[in-house]
Amino acid sequence: MPSQSSPRYPPFPEDVPTVPLLRLSFAKLLAGDHSESERLFSACRSLGFFMLDFQDTSQGRAILEEVETLSEVGADVFDLDLEEKQRYKMKGDRMFGYKSIGIGKADIKGSPDRCEFFNVSKDDILSASEPLPHPKIIAGNQLLLKDFTISVHTLAMHLLGHLDLHLHLKPGTLASLHRLHKYADDHVRFIKYPAQPLDDRRTSLGAHTDFGSITILFSALGGLQVLPPGPDAQWGYVRPERGHAIINVGDALVKFTNGLLRSSMHRVTYPPGAQAEFVRYTLAYFVRPEDDVVLKRLSSGNVIPPLAEGEVEENFTSKEWTLRRANAMRRENSKPETLIVKPE
Repeated sequence: MPSQSSPRYPPFPEDVPTVPLLRLSFAKLLAGDHSESERLFSACRSLGFFMLDFQDTSQGRAILEEVETLSEVGADVFDLDLEEKQRYKMKGDRMFGYKSIGIGKADIKGSPDRCEFFNVSKDDILSASEPLPHPKIIAGNQLLLKDFTISVHTLAMHLLGHLDLHLHLKPGTLASLHRLHKYADDHVRFIKYPAQPLDDRRTSLGAHTDFGSITILFSALGGLQVLPPGPDAQWGYVRPERGHAIINVGDALVKFTNGLLRSSMHRVTYPPGAQAEFVRYTLAYFVRPEDDVVLKRLSSGNVIPPLAEGEVEENFTSKEWTLRRANAMRRENSKPETLIVKPE
């Protein structure tokens, strides 16, 4: 398949509705640039999505190289016979392994989804839990997966450090809830969206918000759509950019900040224009709080909004929330569920 940064894909068309995302510099954030840090906080409050340029720093370029290689690994995984892939299918409450096309629902009418994916647990990658069964192509790239996991997790902790600053939290507060070597449902996800027939193109992955704290996504083709806030909002495509990741806020950060940060609804449909003729491969890393972290508002001066008078928060852990959300998404005809929604 063409690589994540391949110029062989047709260009993203200019005549489709898009959601403009702030483009942030990884290098500036690493350097502690205050203006860039403020832009990050603004993006996390307003839409919860932004683009991060990996090309302007050695750490970012190293991640892009890992993404290139892992993209080929993902393509090889999906090229396996279905019978072989089903040997590693998700079972029960386990979130890791293979999900075939059509298992989930893409809309409230119950239309089957049009994507397959393979989740590889962070704890498994780091040999911190009992090993799970994997195809040989994944097992043979354990070192690459480990390097990538450490790299993107470190990136995510740096982003959380910037949010600590603007939330007036003690430095390291958010990172302390997402420690690399503690049990959590973080994972690498390989995703394949097959090209759809011209006379039957529709949503591939239904509208949802992400369970955890931060999602880091790499894809060379369009297809991701975001629903901005507001009563008259319309779905718009996200225009992918070479050398950039698409990063979004998840439900856990919304809960920790009592709705100050935003986790926006998003979905995946067919790529626009001539890109629709191509298979869409995506690589993602999901950062989630440690399993036993209770998802409640964090105390923080006057930045994080207080609870409403008489309001009592639910008492559930990150693990419990993940299972609750996963089970909801598996139910037929289920509507998207979010953790917390604040009025405009």
